[in-house]
Amino acid sequence: MEQFEPSAPPPFKIADIRAAIPAHCWVKNPWRSLSYVLRDILVICSLVAIAVFFHNSSWVWPVYWAAQGTMFWAIFVLGHDCGHGSFSDSTNLNSIVGHILHSLILVPYHGWRISHRTHHQNHGHVENDESWVPLTEKNYKTLDAPTKLLRFKVPFPLFAYPLYLWTRSPGKTGSHFNPYSELFAPNERRYIATSTLCWTLMVANLIYLSTIIGPSLLFKLYGVPYFVFIMWLDFVTYLHHHGHEDKLPWYRGKEWSYLRGGLTTVDRDYGMFNNIHHDIGTHVIHHLFPQIPHYHLIEATMAAKPVLGKYYREPKRSGPIPLHLIDNLVKSIKQDHYVSDVGDVVYYQTDYQMIGKKVE
Repeated sequence: MEQFEPSAPPPFKIADIRAAIPAHCWVKNPWRSLSYVLRDILVICSLVAIAVFFHNSSWVWPVYWAAQGTMFWAIFVLGHDCGHGSFSDSTNLNSIVGHILHSLILVPYHGWRISHRTHHQNHGHVENDESWVPLTEKNYKTLDAPTKLLRFKVPFPLFAYPLYLWTRSPGKTGSHFNPYSELFAPNERRYIATSTLCWTLMVANLIYLSTIIGPSLLFKLYGVPYFVFIMWLDFVTYLHHHGHEDKLPWYRGKEWSYLRGGLTTVDRDYGMFNNIHHDIGTHVIHHLFPQIPHYHLIEATMAAKPVLGKYYREPKRSGPIPLHLIDNLVKSIKQDHYVSDVGDVVYYQTDYQMIGKKVE
């Protein structure tokens, strides 16, 4: 039986995938989108009320931290939909809701929206991709030991997102908060200034709140869930682009295309969390067509699968908690260190010296 080569140019075009997706999957219902916002905010407020009421119980805080951190991640996904324009057809509504949701969890809405757009437009390109971009061998060898530890030793990469917002990835410069960063065009600077102001106001509100309820309680109510949210974000975004059982290609030059890059994304099953975090695990179709609302992604994926064929990698079914994905994460971070400096189709390679293993 002939082995499938994932880097081979697909025998279909992106228009073929688009044509297979039902027309109603492209329709954005702002009221339905807002209902998810209302649902998530009500859950967040209820969790705060429960934690405060039972604050003397030993069991409440670990349960609260896990649940609330997950809900922070859920509202991040809704803000992410605003950034893609899949929340509604109204630019103003998307911007208002996106700023509210992302500022609440200390994400600069426009700064991240624009860099995330760059990620989608260049996914799979070694030099031009933006999120979890691979290091070339040359850049990898310039990293000092502490940087390698933070990037390639679990659990440190799961806390990378705040640092990424301020400094981006190794080998890249700029900040999501700076209107003059190379991330942004001159006509986007006012958007970045607005989002940075909203972020600053949220930080000021947290500082003021700490003077009222005390820094200890604020840390328990907001600080710990924030770090749980960060872990969710890094866990999910990493696994959508890494850690498949078979190594997937990265491209340069004429070998890269929007379609070929998008086809290297990976769907994941998160068990009981699929609905909670708005089916973000259905990632392949989302990457190719980010305009599709999250509540249509599953149907759109089912419709597109016959066209995608072997280029669609069926996610492994999860139990209620996706513990099986921890192995994918640990194995990938341990082995996927850099790509070759040359070649238009490349795969991750391993620094065996760093992991203490001799090359035979």
